[in-house]
Amino acid sequence: MDSIAGSSVSAVVAPGAPRPLKVGVIGAGRVGAVLAASLLRYRAADGAPDFAISAVAGESDASRRRIADLLPGAVIARPTVVARGADIVLLTVPDDMLGNVVTQLAASGALRPGQYVVHTSGRHGLAVLDPALEVGARTIALHPAMTFTGTAVDLDRLAGCVFGLTAASADRAFTEALVHAFGGRAMWVPEEMRTLYHAGLAHGANHLVTLVTEAMEILSAAGADDPAGTLRPLLTAALDNALEHGDAALTGPIVRGDAGTVAAHLADIRANAVQTLPSYLAMARATVSRAVSDGRLLPIRALKIRQILDAAEFGLPLGEFLGAESDSIEQ
Repeated sequence: MDSIAGSSVSAVVAPGAPRPLKVGVIGAGRVGAVLAASLLRYRAADGAPDFAISAVAGESDASRRRIADLLPGAVIARPTVVARGADIVLLTVPDDMLGNVVTQLAASGALRPGQYVVHTSGRHGLAVLDPALEVGARTIALHPAMTFTGTAVDLDRLAGCVFGLTAASADRAFTEALVHAFGGRAMWVPEEMRTLYHAGLAHGANHLVTLVTEAMEILSAAGADDPAGTLRPLLTAALDNALEHGDAALTGPIVRGDAGTVAAHLADIRANAVQTLPSYLAMARATVSRAVSDGRLLPIRALKIRQILDAAEFGLPLGEFLGAESDSIEQ
């Protein structure tokens, strides 16, 4: 991962390029509106150019509200108009729409040689932008590794955010300078690893939301009047410890081999919060495997816990497991 705090856009744009650089945003969703707003806040040093948002394409009511809140006064136009008037075309559309959008822009003549066409998809690399490349545009994949609310709150969160980047060698300096303007840090991702990179982010962030939400549902079923407040200090500590120490941060009944506790959890979950059972089982199985590999859970205890998980999945009685004893005295 590279820091680019000293980069400047003026060092990498062609001589005579317009000042400020005109940025057209196609897709005023949560990501596009925030990134565009961050460019408006950017003030380059040493005479480097600033950025101007030349036009924005956004059709939904939510997009129009974001434009009004984050980009007041911005021109709203059709995607082809946005692209024709921009030095940098920022494509912030859903992954599955990206290929079609690029193809249509190129076929309509809205893209031109020397123009930068930049997408923010985590999954896609440069291949999806081939129609733009074929007309002479310079293509960049630039993905912020952050979850967005689509509000001004995100602007400060961009500071230090890692951007997963893929670009041709000749465009790397410009790409890093653009990330610097967003307030982020560069991480280069090989073209063939873009999907795997994105899978890691989605597994960590998206599935975390599901996990936390289901944990709150279980606590609510247990009578907690503030499940979020109950979980916050525990989850904050667990996340910090996991990011710092990996598997060594693992605590709880599985790593201790407390098979009876796991069985009791599952019995009550089946009775009171059955909608959370599949994810509990999936995460418990993964935790068992990691704890055995880490040497902290004896294989014989892992076998017992796996039998309990299988019984819960298939609706079998769990009573015989409730008195199981742990081999560990650690808490």
